[in-house]
Amino acid sequence: MIPIKNLDEMEHFAKILMKHVGSKDVILLNGDLGAGKTTLTQFIGKYLGVKRNINSPTFNIIKSYKGKELKLHHMDCYRLEDSDEDLGFNEYFEDDAVTIIEWSQFIQEFLPEEYLVINITTINESQRQINIAAKGYHYTKIKEEIDNELTVN
Repeated sequence: MIPIKNLDEMEHFAKILMKHVGSKDVILLNGDLGAGKTTLTQFIGKYLGVKRNINSPTFNIIKSYKGKELKLHHMDCYRLEDSDEDLGFNEYFEDDAVTIIEWSQFIQEFLPEEYLVINITTINESQRQINIAAKGYHYTKIKEEIDNELTVN
């Protein structure tokens, strides 16, 4: 469990996360509406060097942004709740980019075999709690590195 007391701590978490995440990495962001999924994605974009404003792609489903070295694919799959349509997700997962997926439970059958999961729980208006889970060796190593770095700080 990682306590997040304010936006500065959310940004700090994103900075540490981005030290360990790279090309072709897939991150699932889980949390209720307003938990901070898009806010975390904005901070991730900042550390990737994205210049454009990042907002929720709810109506577009997928938005891509050019970073300094890597692209950022931001998916909001909320509108796909009752759909079984494959929007070419695999092409995004294989791209030289970091892919962030909100509401991933609605595209479970299209997800890659391995990924990092970040669960954001709302404590109150400004505080959050983050739990990280990993599926696969690569993401388990990332989780361990993040846990170690946050324990030291």
